[in-house]
This record gives sequence, structure tokens and C-alpha cells, in this order.
Amino acid sequence: MILGQDPLYAGDVWGALPVTLLKVVAAFAFLLVSVMLNIWFLRKVISDFQNRVGPNIAGPWGILQTLADGIKLFFKEDLVPDNADRFTFKLAPYLSLVPAFLTFAIVPIGGDFNGDGSRDGLVTIFGKDTFLQVADPPIGILFFLAMSSLAIYGVMLAGWSSGSKYPLLGSVRASAQMVSYEAALGLAVAAVVLQSGSLSTHDMVLSQSAGFTSWAIFTTGVVPFVVFFIAGTAELNHPPFDLVEAEQELVGGFHTEYSSIRFALFFLAEFMNQITIGAIIVTLFLGGPQGPSLFLPDGWWVGTIWFFLKLSFFLFAFVWIRATLPRFRYDQLMDLGWKFLIPLSLFWLILLSGLRIGDTNNWALGNYVGWFLGWFAGAAFLGSLLSMAVNTARADRLAEAAEKEASRG
Repeated sequence: MILGQDPLYAGDVWGALPVTLLKVVAAFAFLLVSVMLNIWFLRKVISDFQNRVGPNIAGPWGILQTLADGIKLFFKEDLVPDNADRFTFKLAPYLSLVPAFLTFAIVPIGGDFNGDGSRDGLVTIFGKDTFLQVADPPIGILFFLAMSSLAIYGVMLAGWSSGSKYPLLGSVRASAQMVSYEAALGLAVAAVVLQSGSLSTHDMVLSQSAGFTSWAIFTTGVVPFVVFFIAGTAELNHPPFDLVEAEQELVGGFHTEYSSIRFALFFLAEFMNQITIGAIIVTLFLGGPQGPSLFLPDGWWVGTIWFFLKLSFFLFAFVWIRATLPRFRYDQLMDLGWKFLIPLSLFWLILLSGLRIGDTNNWALGNYVGWFLGWFAGAAFLGSLLSMAVNTARADRLAEAAEKEASRG
């Protein structure tokens, strides 16, 4: 049940063990190498944006700079504060790192999804048919949401176990940010689930195999894609949402007391999560490994090339945003999540649900028009109530501030 619908486990489970181990090791090695290259890519692209040289000493074009930094961190002294809860302090980095890898395990990174039903993403490894993903659980996308929620515990426990009030405040702020955007993220995912009719990531890719126009970014109306991209960026604590460890702060946030390899694990988890979120976006909205063969011969590896090209585009987009947009204030960060993204994604999900019901029941044009008008009127009414509540709260805060200022005078 955990490994799901992969035909690799339909027969001799023990005979499938070597292929399973190979896929696990390959996925883990890929993520580690990708993190190293991603950090180098980040530094190089931002240096180009800012007219600087960037890493250029360690290895060709400075490509080994990240490896050199990792070796340095590995041999630095590992400090544990006197007031820390030692067990929790040491456990917290792994609670941030492990969910990032487990999330990537459900992503199909290759296979032939040409829509003719002949192979449906199957590849042959050592004579056994399997999917080019570590596991395909039937609740795959719920597993992704569970892992993204679990990563919050690593952040919270890191700040709490440090025995210092500054990391604790940073972890509370980080946890509030991640929880706030988790709701919008889940609603955007629900729109894709509604269109595909499955929670399996493999089935989601398969549902988009009819062609370019069947990709979920188009069938869901673009809005869930935009919401997911923004909410995913905030979940990563990535600029312009990096309020957790902003440069102008006196301390570095929840991992202030960490050093050596434990700090490197948090750093590794942050960049691994970037790759994972990019891979999930490609899977949910852009057809995963699908793409035209062009001048290349047919084969499952063509899908893998398309997957990495799409993933590279989103990794570049993350760097582009980091180098371009100014940082949000914390109140702006919370307003964007609670007052805009969540209502927008909820209203859009209701709209898509109505369209799906109409399609299932063969509604006539008049039914669609009536439902649209009713939905629009309800959305406008609820939106006006939300706006009134926000304006009232703002007016109350300003009045309270004015009273305090008058009392001081």
C-alpha cells in the first residue's frame, strides 16, 4: 500500500529489492548533487544580475565552491548551548532534511507518457517494469502535504531547544509563516486533484498526457498555479518571504545557535526543498516528464530531459525573484496569505467544482449561466464582508495607536 501502484511490486517483492535500492540511492545522490549545483547556480546568476564575478576559484567556473564550503562546515567545531535540550537540538536538523527527500520520492522524473496507453510511464530496469520514481503511493499528493507540515516541527523544535529567546522568537515566526501558507498551498493542490480525479502523482501526470493543452496549468485556469507558486515560495522561507532569517536582523533566526554540520543540514534542507517544490510544480501543473521528442529519438529518457528542463526553469525563477523583489514586511506577508491567497484559492476551487458538476450532469447553457451568477454574487458578498472586517480592524488599530500617542502627550 505504501509503495502503491508500481508494477514492480506486483510479483516477487524480494526480487524487486535491488531495483528499489537503486532508485532510492539514485534519488538521494541526485538531490545531493543538485543542491551543490543549485547553490553554485544561485551565486553565479545573482552575481551576473549584480555585475559581479561570483565563485571562480574552486574548480572550473567555481563549480566546486559549494563542496569546499561543505567540507569546511563539516570540520568546524560543533557547539551545543549549555541551556539547550541536547536530544531535541540534535534531532531538529533531520526533521527539516528528511521530509525534503521523502517528498521528492513521489515525483515521477521520467517515462513515456505519450497518451496512447502503451506504456503509461513504465521503464524497464534489470528486466523489471517500474515507474521512474521511488514510490507511487495512492495518496501521493497528501503525502507531500504531510511532509511539508512535518518540516515545521524541525524549525519549531530548533528554536525551542536552543535555550535562547531569540531563536525561539524566530522559530515561532517561521512556524506561523509556514502554517499560514499551508492552507493556500493545500487549496491549490485540491484544484489539481479535482481535475485529475486521483491523489497519485503518477496518475496526475497521466491525466495530462493528452497534449500540451491538457496540462493542469490550463485546465485549472492558471490561478491555482500562481497560488501554489507563491505559497510554495513562502513555505521555503525564500526571498521575498525570508522574514525568518533576514539580513538586517540581529540574529539569524531559528538556527542562530547551530554551527558546523548541523547548520549545514539546515542549509542543505533549504536548497533541497527548493528543488522539491520545483519538481512538485512541474508534476502538478506542467505535465511532469511530458514533452515533444523534436529531433530526438523516442525513449523514456526524453521525458527525463524535459523534466529537468522544466525544473531548471523554476530554479532560475526562484533565483530571479531573489535577486529582484524587495522583502515583504511581516504584516504584508500575513495579509497576502490570509486575506488574498486563501480566499482566492477557495473561491476558485468552488468555481472549478461547479464546472465539474455541470460537466458530469450535462448542464445546459442556462444552468451554467445561473450557477456562475450565483457563484459570483456569493463571492462578491463574502469578499465585501472580508473587506469590511479588514478595514474595521485597521481603523481600530489606528484609533488605539492615536489614543496611546495622545496619552503620552
